[in-house]
Amino acid sequence: MITKPTIDRIMEATDIVEVIGEFVQLKKRGANYVGLSPFANERTPSFTVSPAKGIFKDFSSGKGGSAVTFLMELEKFTYPEALKWLAKKYGIEVEETVENKEDREEDNRRESLMIVSGYAAKFFHESLLDTEEGQNIGLSYFKERGFTNETIRKFELGYSPDQWEAFSAQAVKEGYQEEFLVESGLSVKRDNGSLYDRYRGRVMFPIHSFTGRVIAFGGRTLKTDKNVPKYVNSPESEIYHKSNILYGLYFAKKAIREQDNCYLVEGYADVLSVHQAGIENVVASSGTSLTVEQVKLISRFTKNITILYDGDAAGIKASLRGLDLILEEGLNVKVVLFPDGHDPDSYVRKMGTAAFKKHIDEKKKDFILFKTDILLKEAGNDPIKKADIIRDVVESIAKIPDSIKASVFIKECSHIMQIDERALLSELNKMRLAKAKKGEQQQQPRPVPDEPQFFDEPQEKKIKESDTQEKEIVRLLLLYGNRMIDWDGIANTYIGPFMIAELSDVEFDQPACKQFVDIYREELEKGVLPEEQQFIHYPDKEIVDLVVTSIATKYMLSENWYEMHKILVTDETANMKATILGAIFHLKKHKVAKILENLRGELQKATSDADQDILLNQYMHMKKVEKHISDYLGSVILK
Repeated sequence: MITKPTIDRIMEATDIVEVIGEFVQLKKRGANYVGLSPFANERTPSFTVSPAKGIFKDFSSGKGGSAVTFLMELEKFTYPEALKWLAKKYGIEVEETVENKEDREEDNRRESLMIVSGYAAKFFHESLLDTEEGQNIGLSYFKERGFTNETIRKFELGYSPDQWEAFSAQAVKEGYQEEFLVESGLSVKRDNGSLYDRYRGRVMFPIHSFTGRVIAFGGRTLKTDKNVPKYVNSPESEIYHKSNILYGLYFAKKAIREQDNCYLVEGYADVLSVHQAGIENVVASSGTSLTVEQVKLISRFTKNITILYDGDAAGIKASLRGLDLILEEGLNVKVVLFPDGHDPDSYVRKMGTAAFKKHIDEKKKDFILFKTDILLKEAGNDPIKKADIIRDVVESIAKIPDSIKASVFIKECSHIMQIDERALLSELNKMRLAKAKKGEQQQQPRPVPDEPQFFDEPQEKKIKESDTQEKEIVRLLLLYGNRMIDWDGIANTYIGPFMIAELSDVEFDQPACKQFVDIYREELEKGVLPEEQQFIHYPDKEIVDLVVTSIATKYMLSENWYEMHKILVTDETANMKATILGAIFHLKKHKVAKILENLRGELQKATSDADQDILLNQYMHMKKVEKHISDYLGSVILK
């Protein structure tokens, strides 16, 4: 386990805006930062980061917490994994206590697969640099492709020995479990149960996760045998889903954010050569069709994608329809074609960085106009084909959520295709109307069943009111628990201990609220007045969710609100006595009402006069308590 002093150093060093900024494009808004949610598909930013409180809150998905919580939610890290990632980022040495037998066991399969993949990357990299076979075959290949030592080390390129069991045998010898070697796709199990290497005699391209850990591999053969597949890639696993991964994104994300543009290429070599040329905002879909998840990854950092194609006309035409999904996500798409016989890799190596950039600047074209031009050339003078192309192009424009941008493309395409603009607009409106109707049909409520259904709405409402009142107690403890009381008749104490003492006879129903109050009480008994940061960084996710939801606000009033609107907004701190006692006694009143309801039920079931007398006395006593609370609430709130 990581020691408490180490955790404290990590928390002190962590800048939540800096950490989340590596994953989400943030813009300053007042005292906070906002961006699009990485957890939900949204067009209007509802993701907020508060540097003052050290928290984030995603109002789309409801998620929230500290930088540690963010990493756990987004990258599915365990608590120790998130801490170690932050420690590495800020150069903090991690001190851990001696683990017992249970702690030494792997927390989960995911971490085991991560460890195996990390070991494999190291094995292949060392095989490339430190063995005669690796140097003669693998390293020579990379050098021929023009990759420098810096690029080879940065991307952890490697070589898998051309032997059946070189990697598998060494991994098992060093204690790695066969189960995870097979599941990760590094090894294959024979019918007799023995293992052999999947990537024999191939140069290796490790695939990194968003946070830089190796999660998969692409292996390229150097043999000319047509029966041997050119590339072998890792199978899907618990840690690798190819539709969610872009090759090179870990190394490109900072540059993408700074350049406000992402270059999208096809293969590993394209990424490596372009990156090495100093153009670092480049990623690849690694030969697979672009997916919505990959587009959303890019959209965290920029709304601009430039696709770099080689001159293969057939390949370009095949990929056009798949690119419509980029438009649907509201991104701006430009396309650049390279001369026949060149791809981004070969062009940048032959022409150099300056010529490469110049070619992109001069040849880039908006995707819609590019698509129109390509398809029109194919159609020639055939009117039927031309009509189909017009519909195809308008269908792409219909996917653009921005109406102004769509109308600009309609105007441009009208000129290029020499067709009346009104005809294109008419077709566009038909498509949008059909899409809207389809959406309405999908959202229609299910038919009401013939048999009537009854719901106990009052009881459901009471439960919700109870939850709200308990959460209000948590909110007040977090915000004002460390303030001194300066009310009439009460002095020399803090609000937190006062509230806990007043609530000693109240049993909380909501588990997270009960746990929070119990922790707060335990800290007070130790002589510690808890601070909100202690709960924001608490290991229990339910506590963190409760705390962040309690203190995060989606909207902030402008400093000029009163001057502009002459409307005063109630300030709960103006009368802290009413705020604190009001919350305490509203909760107590609800609890008393619940007790009275239970007593009424027991009175109806009581069979003996003695039982009825006892229950009736209890009931009358609680009615007096209820009146006392109501009177007290009235006097406190109204004063």
